[in-house]
Formats: sequence, structure tokens, C-alpha cells
Amino acid sequence: MFISIPEMASVRSLVHAMTTSLAPHAANPPTPVPTPVPIPLPTRATAPRGWPLLRLGFRPFYLGAAAYGMLAVPLWIALLLGQVSLTLTVAPLLWHAHDMLFGFAVAVIVGFLLTAGKAWTGLATPRGGVLAALAALWLAARLAAVLAPYAVYAVLDLLLLPLVAGILARVLLRAGNRRNLPLVAILLLLALANAAFHASMAGVIDIAPVRALHAGLALIVMIECVIAGRVIPAFTMSALPGLKLKVPQALELATLVTTALGLALWVLAPPQAFTAIVLAAAALLHARRLWQWQPLRTRARPILWVLHAAYAWLPIGLVLLALSQIGVVGVSAGIHALAVGTTGGLIIGMMTRTARGHTGRPLKVSRLEVAAYLLVAGAALTRVVLPLLMPQHLLVWLVAAAAAWGLAFGLYLFVFAPWLVSTRLDGKDG
Repeated sequence: MFISIPEMASVRSLVHAMTTSLAPHAANPPTPVPTPVPIPLPTRATAPRGWPLLRLGFRPFYLGAAAYGMLAVPLWIALLLGQVSLTLTVAPLLWHAHDMLFGFAVAVIVGFLLTAGKAWTGLATPRGGVLAALAALWLAARLAAVLAPYAVYAVLDLLLLPLVAGILARVLLRAGNRRNLPLVAILLLLALANAAFHASMAGVIDIAPVRALHAGLALIVMIECVIAGRVIPAFTMSALPGLKLKVPQALELATLVTTALGLALWVLAPPQAFTAIVLAAAALLHARRLWQWQPLRTRARPILWVLHAAYAWLPIGLVLLALSQIGVVGVSAGIHALAVGTTGGLIIGMMTRTARGHTGRPLKVSRLEVAAYLLVAGAALTRVVLPLLMPQHLLVWLVAAAAAWGLAFGLYLFVFAPWLVSTRLDGKDG
């Protein structure tokens, strides 16, 4: 039988009272015995478990995405210029477009969602062996594009997105978090677009593979529209005390619906003036949305302005796509404004901010991180704007953009790789 400290104190007081009442009256009354105050036992924080790289989704997928981004784009330019000979299972141009979407960008999206899912719900997301298997599946697909028969590459490449969608849906439903379920639907549509690409390449369906890639880009842009609409104003208000940002719900809904319609028409319909009008309207709505977030207030905070600057490429890209519908510019300009400017810019900004936060480090970037931000922005300008102004030097601009892009993600690896494979600075799990 065990007696707690408070119970022992009560027994001691009772015995003292009984002995005092039976004893003769003394000249000097005894000094009262103070009741001991129970001391709470210290609580032990949850110790980190397992290899740090496999404790949370962002760690292996950010590391893989940065390494792939650093290598894949310069490799593509070397292939284009004939400086490297490499046997690919698909044509080099299609490999470049496909793997920058379904390899590079999807890795960041998966890492972000597996990490955010835990924050949104308080429930565990894959770690340890399961997380290692997901990361290995992603890596195997990237290697299979070079080393394996096409059927092996296609099967490996098709598995990751449905698995992650199922994992995320299970966590959200268990927590009753239905607000984020549309992201699961977009992941499944992204998996469908990837399946359409591979089916087209295999001759199973009669569509151009590039149309499936356009669908993939459109869906990634929709994910960015949803996530950016939540995190950019929230991060901005958090960093600038007293700032209140409130975008009208009607503007939010109109922006998302118009963007989805415009991109769907771009993917599914032949070029036409109506699609150009819808895309231009979506661009105006995004510009107004961005202005509501007061981007000029972020000039002194690189960890904020990188996100605002990247988002500014979204209306630019939509305008360029609109112009391509009526033959004013080529479609490549709009595609790369969205892929390099918006997607690349948001990725480098979110990969630095979320990795800093989830490794227990201050949300203040170093000069090397600012240099990475500027290099990605420079890659977008060099790839999108300069070819429009001086198309005769296209190869020069391609080489310069690829070099800036590769260096940007090389800097990210230099700074963050040691952190991603180490325990959090504050010693916590995750």
C-alpha cells in the first residue's frame, strides 16, 4: 500500500493533535508542525525518436527536391546543347517538363503536406520506415527515368501521389478536418494527370503528352493558390505586429473559381479569345488579392518578400497565357512564368521558412538564403522576360537561367542539409 505526500501529512497532523490533547498543559506550547507542500514531479519532454531525417515529412523530401533541382535543370541544358549523352526512357524535353513537375515540385508538395497535416490535426503523419519508403519510392522513380525500362519508370512514378493522398485523407478525416480535404482531391487529380501522361506515352490514350503536363502545371498552380492564400497573409501579420489583413471572402472565391476555369480551358480547349478573357480576369483578381496583402510592407524582411514576389509572377503568368491564346506570345513564356517564377519562388521561400521553423531555428534568413531567393528570381527573369525581348539569344538565356536555378538550390543544400539530418535545435521531436 502506497501513501502519497499529502496523505502522509494528514496522518502526521492527526497524530500530533491526538498526542497534544492527551498531554499535560505545558508552559511553552509546542511549535506547530507545518503541513508539507507537495512538490510536483518534473515532466519529461518526449525524447526525439529515430533518425532525424525520418522524423517529419519535410526532411527527406525537401532534401531530395533541392538536390534534384540543383542537378536536373543544368543536366537538361547540357542534354539540349549536346554536351552530355544520356539515355532516357522519354524524349529529353518531355523528361525535363515531366520531372520538374512530378519529380521536383511534387516532392516539395508532399513534404509540405505531410508536415502541415500533423500541424493541422495534431495527429501523427508518416515517419521512420514508412516515411523512408515514400522517399525511396520518389527517388526510385527519378532514377528509373535513366536506368530502367519505361514500364518500370511509369509504375514507380505513378505510385507516390495516390499513397500520399490516401495518407492525408485518413489523417484529415480522423481529425474531422474537412477544410483541407480539397487538397486531397487536387492530389488525386494530379495523380490522374500523371497517369494520362504515361498512358499517352505508352500509346494507351490518344492525346498529346504535353497536354497532360499542362494539366499537371495547372493543378500545381491551384495548390499554390490555396496554400498561398492561407500562409502569405498569416506570415505577414505574424511578422508585422499590428498589421491586420482581411481579404473579402467574395474576392477569394472569385479568384479561385476564375483561375480554375481559365486553367481548365487552357488545358482542355483549343486556343480561343474566351479563354484569354478568363485568364486575364483571373490575373486581375490575383493582382488585387496580392495588393490586399500589402506586399510593400515586407521590403525589409526577405523571408516575407520572397513569397510576395513569387506570387506576383502568378498574374504575370496568367496574362502571358492569355496572350498566347491569341497568338501574341508563345505559350512557353506563360508556362515558365508560372513554373519558374511562381512555383520556383514559392518553393524556395517555403522550403527555407518551414525548414527553419521545424528545425527550431529563428525565422530570420542568412545572406546565403537571400542570395538563393535572388537567384531564383533572376532565373525567372532570364527565362521569361529576356527571351521575349531578345529571342535571338535564347540559348544564352537558357544557360544563364539554368545556372542561376542550380546555384540557388545548391545554396539551399549547403545551408539546410546539415539541419535536415540533425535533431531540432531545441531538442524536440520532429
